[in-house]
Amino acid sequence: NHFLSFVFLYCAGAGYHSESKAKEYKHVCKRACQKAVDRLRAGAMALEAVTAALTELEDSPFTNAGTGSNLNLSGDIECDASIMDGKSLEYGAVGALSGIKNPVLVARRLLSEAQKGKLSAGRIPPCFLVGTGAQQWALTHGIPPCPSEKMATKFSLSAYKRNKRKMELAEKIETEHHFLKRQRTSSGTPISSSLDTVGAIVVDQEGNVAAAVSSGGLAMKHPGRVGQAAHYGCGCWAENAHDARTYATAVSTSGCGEHLIRTMLARECSTAVQAEDAHQALLEAMQNKFIGSRFLASEDGVLGGVIVLRCCKCGDDQSSENLQALLVEFLWSHTTESMCVGYMSAHDSKAKAYTGASR
Repeated sequence: NHFLSFVFLYCAGAGYHSESKAKEYKHVCKRACQKAVDRLRAGAMALEAVTAALTELEDSPFTNAGTGSNLNLSGDIECDASIMDGKSLEYGAVGALSGIKNPVLVARRLLSEAQKGKLSAGRIPPCFLVGTGAQQWALTHGIPPCPSEKMATKFSLSAYKRNKRKMELAEKIETEHHFLKRQRTSSGTPISSSLDTVGAIVVDQEGNVAAAVSSGGLAMKHPGRVGQAAHYGCGCWAENAHDARTYATAVSTSGCGEHLIRTMLARECSTAVQAEDAHQALLEAMQNKFIGSRFLASEDGVLGGVIVLRCCKCGDDQSSENLQALLVEFLWSHTTESMCVGYMSAHDSKAKAYTGASR
């Protein structure tokens, strides 16, 4: 049976986006949608299509993922990424990874290697690697290195210098006032941090779903910090329908990693939209499991966004002629000022992109 395939993604995740950048974000979204749909039209499965979309998003100098990622305290780039296959339920992820142009390719390779079964002497293959271990594993599996200086852009370098000056000024003021305890709201202008995690969710012509997410993390983060983009159930989630009464779901999240990790938002949203009214269920999940979560009670404001895909095979006629036999719903929600999303089906001549409030 064959159905109509779709891709839904975001390239400028949950956060504030200037009007000057909005046009660029929309172009990137549309290009990534086209890359994924090209693969789907060629018969590729959801996992391959979602990887193609993420690779395009990572290669854009305008996104905080891969090329153009935020720099950490040491002035280095460390990336997080994960991917999940709804058919096999396998997951692969990397955290604090340096020197690799497309972190999602390493996550994808970890997933595929794990599907091959146990290693020598009965060892369990890894699904999540971090730091130098992740980089070494990538190199030994044929993924080429890329110096961090080639991944930095004029924008990310200037933002780092600007943020470093702000930190030095704030710390100087605190020292002069003899603060015994560093205040959470330090003096001076706050660090400007791009929350532009990128992500995509896909359903293919066989009804399989897949999800992926990639991020350079928060600006001026401590070296070794790993955000939600790498954590299981936090950055992305994909799960095919396991019987006729359930929906296939795919989710990708964006925002402040610490908030998303502590709420496991991707998996929570996937579970929530099994309800009859997906729109209402997603709004309630964002309110009860994220904004009003008791796990984030000490936070002044929670920052996050989510894109969700759910689909089901409807009716008795599921022949290849009836492409409408697969009902697909796209939803998104965010607590931040804006979010840029794009979507496209295999029947569309071009992708659509949107920047604005929740839907």
